[in-house]
Amino acid sequence: MGWLWAIIVGFVLGLIAKAIIPGKQHSPLWLITIFGMLGAIVGNAVARAAGVAATSGIDWWRHLFQLVAAIIIVAVGDALYMAVRGRRRRERA
Repeated sequence: MGWLWAIIVGFVLGLIAKAIIPGKQHSPLWLITIFGMLGAIVGNAVARAAGVAATSGIDWWRHLFQLVAAIIIVAVGDALYMAVRGRRRRERA
């Protein structure tokens, strides 16, 4: 059940990050989900390092760290995806 929640949270974080980043992202939905999952993992690690991983009630700081990490990972991951995808197109021509 933990993996299912990780996929759902990654999907939601990836979509929110994709909506926040200006411009068009060309990464497929499955890759955006993986980027969101990575953002959740990195955000949890940063929250743990900052000492706000577990609070009473809703962990707003942890969620904010997850979202910021997902935004960064989606932006960098999409740029890398387009660089690799563009290189492949040039090699075919």
